[in-house]
Amino acid sequence: MKEFLTLGIETSCDETSVAVVKDGREVLSNIIYSQIDIHKKFGGVVPEVASRKHVEIISLIMKEAIDKANVLLDDINLIAATYGPGLVGALLVGLSFAKGLSFSTKKPFIGVNHIEGHICANYIEHKDLEPPFLCLVVSGGHTHLVYVKGYDSYEILGKTRDDAAGEAFDKIARALDLGYPGGPLIDRLAKEGNESAIDFPRAYLEEDSFDFSFSGLKSAVLNYLNKMKMQGIEVKKEDVAASFQKSVVEVLSNKTIWAAKEINVNKIALAGGVAANSRLRKELEILSKKNGLKFYYPSNILCTDNAAMIASSGYFSYKSGRQSQLSLNAFPNLKIGERL
Repeated sequence: MKEFLTLGIETSCDETSVAVVKDGREVLSNIIYSQIDIHKKFGGVVPEVASRKHVEIISLIMKEAIDKANVLLDDINLIAATYGPGLVGALLVGLSFAKGLSFSTKKPFIGVNHIEGHICANYIEHKDLEPPFLCLVVSGGHTHLVYVKGYDSYEILGKTRDDAAGEAFDKIARALDLGYPGGPLIDRLAKEGNESAIDFPRAYLEEDSFDFSFSGLKSAVLNYLNKMKMQGIEVKKEDVAASFQKSVVEVLSNKTIWAAKEINVNKIALAGGVAANSRLRKELEILSKKNGLKFYYPSNILCTDNAAMIASSGYFSYKSGRQSQLSLNAFPNLKIGERL
């Protein structure tokens, strides 16, 4: 069978990425240009700055991806690009670029849901992984428990009712003066701390709910820091980081295992930026083994926003019979499984 090449384009936030992926699972190139150093001084992503940087760099990134894959644009069979969720200005850059390419080369085009892309990163990392399975998606903007019924079929079992896990990590990192992005910094600092030093709350919500809530935990940490400051007591940042992280990880892990049992699947996967958290991986690995479940997660480079996962998701959606019109617009609040 002739190989099928997908060109993926990702510009949903502050990474400009273009990739070439063969048959949905083999990465020939995955070029990522990160703007972290640009946005670090602002303490977070500035949407207008991110959009302008995407415009400046995207043509060069595409050329590099094509060259590194050692293919020609003519060899590409499908063009896939993120159309949501994300920052609307940033999304429009990659989406417009992809549609222009599709029009000029007469190649089919498909819009990809960014979060579904994160899930599909597991297909690249684990060639044997096939649906159905349960996936915990944890990132700066999303915390979802998703039942992956098929390569293009998703059901949300639970989601955050307020802050996403990654958002909570960033806010606590800022409160501890650690810098941006917060997730990796807290993960690193927590290794030096005592995770049992402070008993922060765990929000499990209603007994039968697979939803999450992290705003109460965030408030509890901020209240603790304010109390210590008012009393003139020095804060052990490493203990705060470790105790906070433990609280987040326990809720995420326990709910994932409970949901897997509820829907009777024997495979669970992790996806999104927070999937790179070492404590979360370790906890899910232990609980999966204890409960007879197979556990999958992507390597760190595939946890971050990247175009390889977008190409993979686009490939499987296209093979399922979907294709997008060139009139497709960006949808910053696109939901998992939503088809526009």
